[in-house]
Amino acid sequence: MPYQLSSCICISSAISVPTIASHSSYKSAERAQRSVDHVTKIPRSVNMESLQSGYLFPEIFKRETEYAMRNPHTRLLRLGIGDTTEPIPNIIASAMAEQALALSTVQGYRGYGLEQGNRDLRMAIAETFYQDMQVQENEIFVSDGAQCDISRVQMLLGPSLSVAVQDPTFPAYLDSNVILGRAGKFQVETEKYKKIVYMKCGPENNFFPDLSTTPRVDVIFFCSPNNPTGSAASRQQLKQLVEFAKANGSMIIYDSAYSAYISDESPRSIYEIPGAREVAIEISSFSKFAGFTGVRLGWTVVPEELRYANGYSVLKDYDRIVCTSFNGASNIVQAGGLACLSPEGFKALKSTINHYMENAKILVDTFESLGLKVYGGRNAPYIWVHFPGLSSWDVFNEFLERAAIVIIPGTGFGPGGKEYVRVSAFGHRECMLEASRRIRKLL
Repeated sequence: MPYQLSSCICISSAISVPTIASHSSYKSAERAQRSVDHVTKIPRSVNMESLQSGYLFPEIFKRETEYAMRNPHTRLLRLGIGDTTEPIPNIIASAMAEQALALSTVQGYRGYGLEQGNRDLRMAIAETFYQDMQVQENEIFVSDGAQCDISRVQMLLGPSLSVAVQDPTFPAYLDSNVILGRAGKFQVETEKYKKIVYMKCGPENNFFPDLSTTPRVDVIFFCSPNNPTGSAASRQQLKQLVEFAKANGSMIIYDSAYSAYISDESPRSIYEIPGAREVAIEISSFSKFAGFTGVRLGWTVVPEELRYANGYSVLKDYDRIVCTSFNGASNIVQAGGLACLSPEGFKALKSTINHYMENAKILVDTFESLGLKVYGGRNAPYIWVHFPGLSSWDVFNEFLERAAIVIIPGTGFGPGGKEYVRVSAFGHRECMLEASRRIRKLL
């Protein structure tokens, strides 16, 4: 029996779930059923055909929608997709509003900016996040978000290169490599792509791959703090990763989008590790620490020391790619980014970060009190919960159908997540407390 509640909607999903099917939804279904009278002569890309049936998050949205239509009076607590919920601090929103209003004046109007991003913002990023790491303004490329850059960076790399990912891993790393032709066919029996190296990262190895058994690959995708497990690699672990890359002539694509949540001595950047500038590109974002999920702002660092096998600069090629495929982040959004990195803005954001991490503690305490093994929630706002012997999609369905809570099945992040679920701490406090009560009742 679903919970019938009159309050507390926890909106942790990037897309709201309608309580009834909309007119446009019916129209879309109607169009899909129409007979096709004409087709082009363009064959579908074999790479697109290799993608699995649905990207993880749209599949979850589909199931949410079906549940909402069956239970129109039930309010869901969405602890699934990691969308921020707390308002952007006024000092930051005001900076964007001021920039927007200035566009209506002759003096304040601006057209195209630099494709690489506002120089003041790039300098602020270098000074705020990369002190003593030798990162310069010209090595930073401001963008419309980390997920866009995950694909944009791969334009540097040929389709025949070998790739390794953590297992479990953020789905965009896999799907982008499939689309670009590096993954090979999906193997149903192993639930892996044939040409991808899956580096097992579980509690048995402290969520860090055994590099002594990892084959040589060209490109390593690595995320710390990790999405979905919430684990942050230690300094010693990242030193091993950099040494592995150097010994094998590999390149690391390092995602540090959640680094602002690190609360211990774990490195917040790969460039804290000696030698990393010779082997690593770092991608990061304002989305999760500044609440810019819908505002869209991120950056990528490509060090001058990073070179191809022939000695040519990767930085020069990336600059060309950016200038070819991107006209730069919005001037309005970049004004907001600068405000984020001001002393007042950064201080205001720390309270928001603390809010989400206090949410994480509530969830960790809840699951641990029920005798479950819980990981994450200390250096990232994600909780990785083990349900031994159970399918993660079955656990997802139990939470949805019996407690009206949306979580993420771990299998959506790779075979290493089969018995796990990811729970997001992004949400309003009252929703986390209500989720805690429901979870205790469910389990």
